[in-house]
Amino acid sequence: MGNAGRRWAWIAVLLVGVGLHLLVLETLAGTGTVTFVPTLIVLGASVAPATFLAFAQGRPGHRRVPGPVVGVAAFLGGVIGVVAAGWLEYGTLHRLGVLPMAFVGLAEEAAKLIVPAGILLLWRRHRSPAQGLVIGVASGAGFAALETMGYAFAAFVGSQGSLGAVERTLLVRGLTAPAAHLAWTGLTAAALFTFAAAPGGRRLAAFLLTFAAAVMLHTCWDTFGTQPAYLFIGGVSLGWVLLRLHLDRERPATPPRASEHDPHQLAEVAGSEPS
Repeated sequence: MGNAGRRWAWIAVLLVGVGLHLLVLETLAGTGTVTFVPTLIVLGASVAPATFLAFAQGRPGHRRVPGPVVGVAAFLGGVIGVVAAGWLEYGTLHRLGVLPMAFVGLAEEAAKLIVPAGILLLWRRHRSPAQGLVIGVASGAGFAALETMGYAFAAFVGSQGSLGAVERTLLVRGLTAPAAHLAWTGLTAAALFTFAAAPGGRRLAAFLLTFAAAVMLHTCWDTFGTQPAYLFIGGVSLGWVLLRLHLDRERPATPPRASEHDPHQLAEVAGSEPS
């Protein structure tokens, strides 16, 4: 796939995903067969995260994250992230009796960084912010999709089989996922990769501040829970990650020019000219 194809692949992911979801929904509504519910939930929870991940992966640049690495980050990041966050939240609940929202944000943001940190240690070819951001977005996408599946299943059971409750859950959580889990983990992973590429006090401080900001945004998201708060926090998070995607894009290297102070290059250039 060429650069243009990769850049606009997210549109194909969105259209195909939405089309398949609507097809399954229509089949479920027409036949009343509940065995289609898991497929409906999986598609509904995955379309928006997958679309934004394809968007991040397709940004201009000459050093892309290989597909298998993205797949591992999304799958393991989701599974390990939700399991680790669940145990951290469960342990905090038992120690404190009440689970403050700040600990929820801290637990989940730390859990989603486990797999990007592991990839950073094992995959040493590149340690650029752009690649860290894509890997972080992939981990956040897997986490968001699995978490949304859980909430959608709980809505289906709690409403005694209401498809309307499931669709509302999938719509709200699906549309907000890129501005929440994907953005926060992408930003913290990018800062982590930046620090790993050239360790130093300033870059360590930048990573810690970015992580703290992600936890704060996550905490505010869970605490306020109103539409204006979602719009404001989501706008800040999405704007931040889009700005980082723009600033971290890698341009192809330009060929070196012959320097007037380099006699060897001047001789090569002169020798190549017609006499």
